[in-house]
Amino acid sequence: MRKFWLLFSQSVTVLLAGYFVVLTLKPQWLSQRPTLGSVSVIEAPASTARVPAPGSLSAAAKAASGAVVSINTSKAASRNPNAEDPWFRFFFGDQAQGEPQIGLGSGVIVSPNGYILTNNHVVEGADDIEVSLIDSRKAKAKVIGTDPETDLAILKIELDKLPVIVLGSSETLEIGDQVLAIGNPFGVGQTVTSGIVSALGRNQLGINVFENFIQTDAAINPGNSGGALVDTQGRLLGINTAIYSRSGGSMGIGFAIPVSSARQVLDSIIRDGQVTRGWIGVEPQELTAELAQTFNVKAKTGVIITGVMQNGPAAQAGIRPGDVITAVAGQPVRTVTELLSAVAALRPGTTSNLTVQRKDGSLQVSVTPGKRQRPRLPR
Repeated sequence: MRKFWLLFSQSVTVLLAGYFVVLTLKPQWLSQRPTLGSVSVIEAPASTARVPAPGSLSAAAKAASGAVVSINTSKAASRNPNAEDPWFRFFFGDQAQGEPQIGLGSGVIVSPNGYILTNNHVVEGADDIEVSLIDSRKAKAKVIGTDPETDLAILKIELDKLPVIVLGSSETLEIGDQVLAIGNPFGVGQTVTSGIVSALGRNQLGINVFENFIQTDAAINPGNSGGALVDTQGRLLGINTAIYSRSGGSMGIGFAIPVSSARQVLDSIIRDGQVTRGWIGVEPQELTAELAQTFNVKAKTGVIITGVMQNGPAAQAGIRPGDVITAVAGQPVRTVTELLSAVAALRPGTTSNLTVQRKDGSLQVSVTPGKRQRPRLPR
């Protein structure tokens, strides 16, 4: 009996030793297909294509991301105005040059020829502009034209096989539509955020002369300026421009220039080298009860004219102080901003009709707008 027990214990010892050797060196031999209860679970092969989850916006991000670029700018150091003062040099040393200024932003490739839409404030005053694509290619960019009044600029790079974004329709946008913001916030690299359209036609914000912003709660941060606001199919809806913030970061209120406005600026700059806008020579103000009483007008909506430039287009057409303009070329206007935008859209030299309310009556006035002069930028 003792002999059999000794033989049994030796066999068990050998089997356990073999088990631990296999467990250490070839654990996969001991693995079994995972089961759920008594039903076998079959795992998908690693090569199976990923199916986007319901509600995923990955397709839109992929469609648009390649055309969104990072923009790095540099401006030569300015000379210190006190550099030649001997007392200044005695106390502070030779500080003839300040530190060079470096900036970053984003842009959107809108043409296979290398045209890029971005914000004017991203490239304004820059001596050197470098564009970086998502495929790691880089190129020096040339400024084709700028429009400070809408804060837009057009750049051009010389590269082959450029990814180009598809332009969408900002006119069909509705509040609540889902959107993506793509750019290079804080220089961390291309980033995609999502949100909805919070409001349309935002103006009187004091950001630009001509304002018609799309408002969104998609996170937009410094460095996103000039980047793309796209729909769920990756089509360009706007150029991200500004945020409302008390901290410098996103607070859920961002603004984008509609692609319809950006397209007009793009076409005008490429065609004429500058943006051409209409001008009629009036001083408009918001219609208030006090002004209506002062000029004895009965209009309830529109923009009241308190001054008319002598021999200007409006004066030649018969517009006079106290008139209330309610529509330009059939487009209703309710605020000064809407009036400026509507007049700016008129073609200089081409006669258009203004709907004017004077005293108790309404009349159509034909006016031939002149060319709006670009504002002189401070030096």
